[in-house]
Amino acid sequence: MRKTLRKLAVPGAMVVAIGATATAMEVMHDPIPDLDAQSPAIVAPGPENLSTAFRTASRAALPGVVYVEVVAAPRAVSQQIPEMYRGTPFEQFFRGAPRMPQQPQRGSGSGFIISPDGYILTNNHVVDGATTVRVRLTDNREFDAKVVGRDPNTDVAVLKIDGENFPIVAIGNSEVLQIGDWVLALGYPMSLGETVTAGIVSAKGKRIGIMGRNEGAVAPLENFIQTDAAINPGNSGGPLVNLRGEVIGMNTAIASPTGTYSGYGFAVPIALAKRVADDLIRFGEVHRPQVGVQIRDIGPADKDVFGLEDMMGTVVTGEPTGPAEEAGMQLGDVIVAVDGEPIEDTNDLMATIALKQPGEEIVLDLVRYGDRERVTLELGTFETSSAKVEETVAVEEDAVTRLGIEATVVTPSIARELNLREAGGVVITDVAPMGPAPRTLVGMVIREINGQPIESIADLRETAESLESGDVVSIIGRLPDGSMTIYNYRIP
Repeated sequence: MRKTLRKLAVPGAMVVAIGATATAMEVMHDPIPDLDAQSPAIVAPGPENLSTAFRTASRAALPGVVYVEVVAAPRAVSQQIPEMYRGTPFEQFFRGAPRMPQQPQRGSGSGFIISPDGYILTNNHVVDGATTVRVRLTDNREFDAKVVGRDPNTDVAVLKIDGENFPIVAIGNSEVLQIGDWVLALGYPMSLGETVTAGIVSAKGKRIGIMGRNEGAVAPLENFIQTDAAINPGNSGGPLVNLRGEVIGMNTAIASPTGTYSGYGFAVPIALAKRVADDLIRFGEVHRPQVGVQIRDIGPADKDVFGLEDMMGTVVTGEPTGPAEEAGMQLGDVIVAVDGEPIEDTNDLMATIALKQPGEEIVLDLVRYGDRERVTLELGTFETSSAKVEETVAVEEDAVTRLGIEATVVTPSIARELNLREAGGVVITDVAPMGPAPRTLVGMVIREINGQPIESIADLRETAESLESGDVVSIIGRLPDGSMTIYNYRIP
C-alpha cells in the first residue's frame, strides 16, 4: 500500500509546557531563550535510570502543553448519504429532506506556552481558517486565544492568551540533536487527553514534500526531525522534548498508509520554529533571508565535473541575482560551507540560511571547478506573500447549530421512511463533526430538550436561543429502531 503523508490536526486537540526550571523571557526582545544557553539531550544508561528520565522530562514539560480547539467557517452542504444508511429505506430521507443551516467546522490540535505572558507555539495548519480559537491548559483553565501570526512555509503559528505567570516549556537546542537520541512526544492525540510517548530520533533534515500543500505556501521549507515516538492526529503543534524536558521540535506530520501512527513522525526543529516565532511576535509575519541563487543537490556526475572531493554541498544551477551576484558567485559554483560549517545538501543550506536575518553578513565557501573560493555577502529579503493575521472574528452561528445538530420537520414522506405512525415533530439529520452530540443521534425524532416539548422547528429554535456556551443540553427522543433514548452534553 502506498504511504501517504498526513498532518496531525484533527477536529480535536493538543499541546505542552515546562516547569519551574524554565526562565522568564522578555517577549519583545527574545520571546524564546537563546539556543546557545541550552544543553544537549541526556541519554540515561540503564532501564531504571531511563524510566526516571522519562518521568522527570514529562513532569517538567507537561504543565506548558495546551489543547487547542478551533472553529472555522461552516462547511459546504454535502449531499452524500452516510454509508450506514446506504441501501436502506432511510437513504431516501437524506436525499429529499430540507436541512437546517450547516455547522461551523470544529477542529483541534496541540501547542506549548513559550512565555509567561501567554505566547503559544502551534502549527499553522491547526489554526488556518479559524474564526475562533480556544486553549485549555493542563490545569483545565480555558482561554480565548488570538492568532498573532502564522507561516504556511514552515507550518508554524503563534497564539496569544491574556494573563501572566503561565507555566512555560524550556527550549532546547535542536542543532545538537543526534540520530539515536531519546525523545518524548507530548500532546492531545485522538481525543485521549494529555499523552506522552517515547522513541528515538531516527533521522534529521528530512524533506517529505508536505509543506507545499499549505494554502499560501510560496517558498516551503522542510527540515524535519524524524522520530519513531508514536504520534497521531491531534498531536499537531505539540512538543517533541529531550530527556531534560526541553523542547527540541514541534510535532507536525506523520507518514502512514492509514492516517494513524505507522512508525514515522516528523517535527519542525525548534531552532527553525523559534526563528519564525520571533518574527511573528515582533512583526506579525516572517522576514525570510535571500542569497539570490537557484540550487539543487549534487548528482553522480557532479563530483567529476566540478572537481569535488566528496558528494557534500549544493550546486548553483541558475544565474546568481541580488546578493549572490554582487558577491561574484557564478553558475556552476558548489556551496560547501556557510560561516565555516559544512553543508550536506540543498535542504541543509536552506535550513541554515533560514535561521538568519535579512541584512546579516555571511561567508560562503565554494568549489568552482576544483578551486576553493570564499565570498562574503549581505543577505537580502525574500519576498513572499504574508499570512499576516489581524484579528480573529467569531462565526455567527444559527441558534440551532449551537446545539451541535442539524434538523428538519417530519413530513409525511419522511414519516413513511421512518415507519412513524404520523408526520410532525422534528428529526435530527446530522451532527457536527467532532461536536458534543454523538453520531448515533442522527435519525432521532426529538421529543423534548431540557424538559421543553419540541414539536416544530420554531420550538427547537426557541429552546436553542435560550442556551449559551457552557450550558447543559438534555435531549430525549425516539431513534429509527423505535427505542427511546436520552443524551446529555454540554455546549462548547
